[in-house]
Amino acid sequence: MLLFRSEEHVDRWIAGGRPQGATLTLEQQWRLATGWFRGRHLPGWRKRSAAEAEGVFRDAGLTGDFWALA
Repeated sequence: MLLFRSEEHVDRWIAGGRPQGATLTLEQQWRLATGWFRGRHLPGWRKRSAAEAEGVFRDAGLTGDFWALA
């Protein structure tokens, strides 16, 4: 994951021939992190299924082909 200060900064990054992946706002990053790590400290934690992971993405507002796992 790379952090950029603005969309213009992203544009300069990809202008150098690099492919552009998904971009997230800080709010989406926070929602993704809190959803992704929720419960990991508990003894009964288990790895999420692809469908469950997609649910975490969706809850963070991350949709589209980039975020599809199945």
